[in-house]
Amino acid sequence: MNISESKNPFVIGIIPARWASTRFPGKMLHPIHGKPLIQHVWERCQACQKLDKLVIATDYAEVQDTAKAFGAETVMTSVDHLSGTDRLAEAVTHFPEATQIINIQGDEPMIEPSLIDQLAQTLLDEPVIGMATAANAFTDQALIEDPNVVKCVLNKKGEALYFSRSPLPFQRNSSPDLTLLRHKGIYAYQREFLETFVTWEPSPLELAESLEQLRALENGTRIKVLITTDESGGIDTLEQAQALEHFLQSKN
Repeated sequence: MNISESKNPFVIGIIPARWASTRFPGKMLHPIHGKPLIQHVWERCQACQKLDKLVIATDYAEVQDTAKAFGAETVMTSVDHLSGTDRLAEAVTHFPEATQIINIQGDEPMIEPSLIDQLAQTLLDEPVIGMATAANAFTDQALIEDPNVVKCVLNKKGEALYFSRSPLPFQRNSSPDLTLLRHKGIYAYQREFLETFVTWEPSPLELAESLEQLRALENGTRIKVLITTDESGGIDTLEQAQALEHFLQSKN
């Protein structure tokens, strides 16, 4: 029996918030429309209906202090983690009651709460699925060539076949029914799978593409991919933060 089936379900949302960022150091505390970036994400998640707990996991004391000041529960994690998944796995050790874990990116301030709830419900309904994520159809064709934008292809069951930074698939011939999909960096895990996943060595395809989810595929994992209309993306540069600032100002 799956361990999650034998325990009372308890869904925890964890927002990894590391300080270091190659393209935008300290972005978690960058002020946008009067609030730090991480607060925007946390406030969006307050509308979720399926989360039993929401936690910010960070490696930086100032992020923790700021998060506590706006009312968030926090967990300090190691500065040595190479990925958000490793940080997630450490953070969840503080919550033995958690059976399903949602990894919510700390730099996606416009994430749809309903998508988080849908991912949680997918794991609750299908405990044999160890991992789930999301994708949306491309609306900006220019992004298809951008290596910073991850693409994915699925089988007919809505499970991932592959993820890549390259255009995917290569279109040698016309395929009228083909929808090109942009992967969204949100993940949902059954607890037992997450604990197993972080024990696996980085895989060849993962290292080549710098995409952790390929480690799961290379080890034979089924990854459920929800198709969403949520086109929100992450804040990776100062220019993107400024664009969001202007957007929020225009709304008010």
